[in-house]
Amino acid sequence: MSFPAIHALFDVLAWAVSLTALLLLRRTWFSERPVEKHFRFGYLVGVLFGAGAGAWLFGTLNLWVSGIGGFGRSIEGALIGAIAAIEIYKRANGIAARTGAIYALPMALGIAVGRIGCLLSGLEDNTHGIATGAGWGWDFGDGILRHPVQLYESLAMAGFALVYVAMLAAGSARWKRDGFYYAVGFYAVQRFLIEFWKPYGDLLAGLTVFQFLSVVLLAYALVMVATAGRPVRGEAA
Repeated sequence: MSFPAIHALFDVLAWAVSLTALLLLRRTWFSERPVEKHFRFGYLVGVLFGAGAGAWLFGTLNLWVSGIGGFGRSIEGALIGAIAAIEIYKRANGIAARTGAIYALPMALGIAVGRIGCLLSGLEDNTHGIATGAGWGWDFGDGILRHPVQLYESLAMAGFALVYVAMLAAGSARWKRDGFYYAVGFYAVQRFLIEFWKPYGDLLAGLTVFQFLSVVLLAYALVMVATAGRPVRGEAA
């Protein structure tokens, strides 16, 4: 199977796993629907448009900054694009309720599965790590052992998913309420650190495009957690 086909296969698997998790959560811990019915189609369009635009915009920007031609996609770009689009959509339509809680587990599992596709897609995917002498170094096909950064990220998000499910099963109201922001914040921190093992070019001050995005995502998560539980305009106190 060709590398593009492998990547496409795991992209489909990632979406399938995310959707399955979403449906299971809807039948269990998240049966309530914070978005009114007449807003749901627009909400879905916002998620898909924002994720697609962010994935291509920031994935391509990172390649250009790194001196690599062509167009690219980025999981982190998709995440920040989807968040931005939904926040804009909610503000434009007067939706005050927080709507991300149910997406924590689908996001974590989708990234965990999708990154395996990146790992198996070789150097052509442009997501590999820098060379390493560690015994777990990965040969992407050219005889050089490199950090399997995709695997690091996959394991990190799978670990988060396990902790998240355990906390919900234990009845944690805080994890149920703020789990999405925990997922975003955790993703941002691990992604910021893993970027040091990647060969991407610096955007500014020695940091890559994705490290700057990680800082933005972490700030967003911290603000949302810090203000959780406070009544906002349009909600009952």
